Amino acid sequence: MTNIKMIFLFLLLLCPGTSTIQSKAQFGIPSDQTTTTQVDENNEKEKKSEKKKEKEKDKEKDTVEINANFFLYLGMNLLTLALIISLVYYPRNRQYESIFTFLMFNIMIFMLTFVLNKIKISVGAAFGLFAVFSMLRYRTEGISMKDMTYLFIFIAIGLISAIQLDFEELAIINGIILVITFLLDSNLILKRESSKMIRYENIDLVKPENSADLLEDLRQRTGLKIHRHQIVSMNFQNDTAEIKIYYYENKK
Repeated sequence: MTNIKMIFLFLLLLCPGTSTIQSKAQFGIPSDQTTTTQVDENNEKEKKSEKKKEKEKDKEKDTVEINANFFLYLGMNLLTLALIISLVYYPRNRQYESIFTFLMFNIMIFMLTFVLNKIKISVGAAFGLFAVFSMLRYRTEGISMKDMTYLFIFIAIGLISAIQLDFEELAIINGIILVITFLLDSNLILKRESSKMIRYENIDLVKPENSADLLEDLRQRTGLKIHRHQIVSMNFQNDTAEIKIYYYENKK
């Protein structure tokens, strides 16, 4: 009997895989195959949960929240507009229609930028949106380059305010824009040159050799400090000429 037991133990030592599997099965220990399948199932569950979390995060990013920060940045935007209009633009131009255009452009650009900053849109939709904006053209007669510059300033302020930078950074940027606009649109650094179109009837003075006499006559008639002029057109049937005069405004 002892010899048989020794032979049996020797066979078990020669087959370690089967012995371990049988021993694990006897003691209720799971085999390697069952453990690998369970690990794979746990990994798949973790991947699914991560995907769900990512989808939830994307939904949260796509939602537009009207919170206290929205009204804070909108208030900063409107405050900058009010300062530029009341301190710089209106005292020098006094055009109510332009102020309405500036305000509406600024507010709409602020709203669109705020929404587009939160919502993900495709490249085609973005190009389509900019194509629509490029088709909008204002055909206001007599709009000056100065008004177009102010329009660009108000659009830029609305765009910068809607990006939601740090509040201190936004205040510094808007303050710099306000100060530069005030300095350049005043007589502190540059002389403010204005222009007007007039119809002139003394066509004999339009000749190039009578340029000095024409300039002096224009100064006496208009009472303006005209420093240069430009002859736009001449009508010999009516003996009139269209002249554009340039003059410096007096400091107030």
